[in-house]
Amino acid sequence: MQLTNRSKKTDKTPLTLAEKSYLPGIAKGMGITLKHFFSKKATIRYPEQTRYLGPIFRGHHILKRDEEGRERCTACGLCAVACPAEAISMVAAEREKGEEHLYREEKYAAAYEVNMLRCIFCGLCEEACPKEAVYLRHDKFVPVFTSRDQVIYGKDQLVEDMDDRYERDAWTKEEMQKLWEQQKPVNY
Repeated sequence: MQLTNRSKKTDKTPLTLAEKSYLPGIAKGMGITLKHFFSKKATIRYPEQTRYLGPIFRGHHILKRDEEGRERCTACGLCAVACPAEAISMVAAEREKGEEHLYREEKYAAAYEVNMLRCIFCGLCEEACPKEAVYLRHDKFVPVFTSRDQVIYGKDQLVEDMDDRYERDAWTKEEMQKLWEQQKPVNY
């Protein structure tokens, strides 16, 4: 009984004198090496040049602010519940009188932490957020760390800076593909 059509019959004929000397094999290998030697290099000069990360790359976490600079997060906890790695934790608090310019809703996240050692960059937190407060940037990697205390990101590292706002041009793979075809990055 044959289980697959991938099986191949092995040739068990005796080797010729040329095959025994391995010269054809060496010549074939040298030909492949020379072909790759003269072809275009696959490497780029990072960090001067950056590679396109793809339409669905999920990178650095960010907590968005609205147009007036108020935090969007209402500490509903849906992102923490949706996270399969349990990397997100938060503490909710009530907005005090006079803090209307800081927070959009009555409830806000007094503490919001993402443990980057646990995060699997699945994007479920981004999809679960009803206020569009949590984003995984498609243009920025998570910074390198050297100790464990550097990988738990609090609100001080996650909340968006109003001087450097994150805008996403496309939300689906199809939209990003159209945008990518229009821009055509530097060849690498």
